[in-house]
Amino acid sequence: MNAPLAIDVPHARHALRAALDGVPALARQIGTDAAAREALRVLPHDGFALFRQSGLGLLRIPVEWGGLGGSLVDLFEVITAIAAEESNVAHALRIHFDQTESLRLSPRSAFNDLQVQRIVGGAIFGGASTERGTARPGEITTALRRDGAHYRVSGKKYYSTGTAFADYARINVQDPDGEPVFIIIPTDRPGLSVIDDWDGMGQRMTASGSLVLDDVAVQAGEVARRGNTTLAGRHCGALRQLHLVAVAAGIVRNAWTDATRYVREHGRPVLHSPAPSAREDHFIQQVIGDLAAHSHAIDALVRENARALDRSADALRAGPGAGADNAEALVLQAALATAQTQLVVSKLALHAGERMFEAGGASATSRQHNFDRHWRNLRTIFSHNPLLHKGRVVGAYHLNGETTHLTEGRVF
Repeated sequence: MNAPLAIDVPHARHALRAALDGVPALARQIGTDAAAREALRVLPHDGFALFRQSGLGLLRIPVEWGGLGGSLVDLFEVITAIAAEESNVAHALRIHFDQTESLRLSPRSAFNDLQVQRIVGGAIFGGASTERGTARPGEITTALRRDGAHYRVSGKKYYSTGTAFADYARINVQDPDGEPVFIIIPTDRPGLSVIDDWDGMGQRMTASGSLVLDDVAVQAGEVARRGNTTLAGRHCGALRQLHLVAVAAGIVRNAWTDATRYVREHGRPVLHSPAPSAREDHFIQQVIGDLAAHSHAIDALVRENARALDRSADALRAGPGAGADNAEALVLQAALATAQTQLVVSKLALHAGERMFEAGGASATSRQHNFDRHWRNLRTIFSHNPLLHKGRVVGAYHLNGETTHLTEGRVF
């Protein structure tokens, strides 16, 4: 990577502000005909092209590296705003922003500098870790095999969210000695194919299906060690979880907006209502108010959680001896906050996805509206990790000070 750029602070602030100010219009563009496309299962390639053009892929890259230097509060508001129009695009950016966060907090190296250069050049990252058929999710059997000074790899991944829209794939594998590593390779590398066989009931256009590796060549310089249990790895684990919650926050905004629009444009008061119109019916007003309150509360929880992650990220970037000796405690508190946020938001969000139907009669269930996508999408997002397990882990921490799972850096 070249020497750090000279920083023009006013210009940097203006560039960030301009990028963030453009998010509402960008989200509306990305979300054009989203409900109809969801019904037809049309992948959002156009939405990703718009996102690429926006330059927001560099939101968390430091200004001195050529990025926008935004905060995590900024990032998660962007994710929520996009999800409020098109939740598939927001969700499919999860690996990209996990990768940018990891690069931001990792030691400088030729490998990491190359990835930063790619992101500054406009590249989007996807990838995959999980495999089907293992005894437990998260177990990796795909392994590199030596090919002279380099490697070859064959195998099949699943949950390759966003990789169909990406330029590079980060893929978790084992090295020839059985050690955990990841590779970053171009998605157009011969032998790599992404198959849209994701058959979940929700988030249907995230391209979360299979990634197949058929004797793919891997250069020695494309391999790096995994570090889930490092402080940076643990911080990124919490970031990946809050990304899902931010997507859910956007879906609830969308459900509230859809319910409000339905009442105004299609709603009728029930037979026994004294109100002359649906928008004047007191019970319907109560439903819309309930949805507004749920969305407000969820947004506040995500924003406060993002602040906790900003504190841990800032401490990690400052390094030891720079007032960051409390990084361990901040990373732990961010993981705990994220688990607690997930537990509460899952209940609020799923209630909102079901409650919106109280704003209309049977006509609100018409396929032309496709309102059920909100609940399906929310239920799918909150099935990513076992929330009952998270509740137990949070309780064990508060009762007994247990941190075993909170410090694993995987799903906390």
